[in-house]
Amino acid sequence: MRWRAIFGLVALVVSALLLLPAHLSYGVDRSPFVTSSGTHFVADGVPFYVAGVNNHYLPYGSRQEVIDVLDDAVAMHANVIRTFIQPVIGSLDNKVPAIWDWKSTAETSNLGVHGVYMLYWDATQSRMAINDGPNGMHRIDFLLEEARKRDLKVILAFLDFWSYTGGAQQMRAWYGSDDTYTFFAKDQRTTADYKNWVRAVITRVNSINGKRYADDPTIFAWELMNEPDIHPIPLLRLWLADMALFVKSQDRNHLLASGHGNSNGDFFDLQTDGIDFGTWHGYPRFNDITPAEMNERINAFCAIGARYNKPVLLEEFGWSRVHENQIGVYQNWLNTIYQNQDCSGWMVWRLVSRQDSGKYPDDSVDGFDIHNDDSPLWRLMQAAAVRQISKPTLSFSIQDPSTK
Repeated sequence: MRWRAIFGLVALVVSALLLLPAHLSYGVDRSPFVTSSGTHFVADGVPFYVAGVNNHYLPYGSRQEVIDVLDDAVAMHANVIRTFIQPVIGSLDNKVPAIWDWKSTAETSNLGVHGVYMLYWDATQSRMAINDGPNGMHRIDFLLEEARKRDLKVILAFLDFWSYTGGAQQMRAWYGSDDTYTFFAKDQRTTADYKNWVRAVITRVNSINGKRYADDPTIFAWELMNEPDIHPIPLLRLWLADMALFVKSQDRNHLLASGHGNSNGDFFDLQTDGIDFGTWHGYPRFNDITPAEMNERINAFCAIGARYNKPVLLEEFGWSRVHENQIGVYQNWLNTIYQNQDCSGWMVWRLVSRQDSGKYPDDSVDGFDIHNDDSPLWRLMQAAAVRQISKPTLSFSIQDPSTK
């Protein structure tokens, strides 16, 4: 991609913004909480289109590392950032061991959590326990407050399904199970632990600003889990229905999504009461498709959202920089989302900043990382974000949520 192409795109976006009318008032409650209306998100009474980023280490990075990522998100003109609450460990005395190396001294992006953990097994009480201290949930307090200062919304997944920092796999290991896909959603003990955890998060009072999480409009939405790859499918559907109902019983302010990757387009979450929008993760390399086929999926999956009258969000995507056409591929995908009125937005995997070492995270395996480095890719993401958040909406009207 030539530099002049990037500059041309920026000029096009700026020109378009100058021609757009100011947002119109639709005569509805201008709630600061993000809601949904048909295939659109809504905030303050007007459509809210997502131009977002992912970062996995925000819950356990140093304060400076968190600040740097949030500042870079603002510099990219993103309006939403997504992460999942982690880590989860065994018991502090190691009688119930962690199934991952939580004491690693690696850099933050490489899963060096440096003593931070949110959930652990209390060996003295033989039960799950929550770390409410400075090396625990205070980290999420800090993240939310710093995001609020920057006018960024946050999508928070209650848990990660995978074992990279413990997640659901550590929680089933507390009970001696090595079953990756079924035990967590089926066993009554892990189900109870999960609900207790969700309740604790939603009702938590931020130690910095005094707000209950349930009352904090900085939170864009909750997600049940990052990529809940639960099998068999009937069990997944039962679990989604049960947990969606539970979350909604605790918090009626925020949207809820499943966090499922939905790479094959099943979208069981859209069929679930209490799930407000669909999510999917698009990686041609992992999904064994071409970039062109990914582009076709964008339109097809947004059409599925229209069928269920709910937004569908491409909340993770990546195409490695080892491919010379990375910028062109991203430009095509983001153009497709922008041009489709039923597409609610996008979130790239992943935005990273310099770590405390002064270096960017190693990304030699996936090649997806976005840096604030004034590169052609960075400029493309900036221009695409500006355009996306200012996307004109045709024939938009707020729908009565009771009719959904």
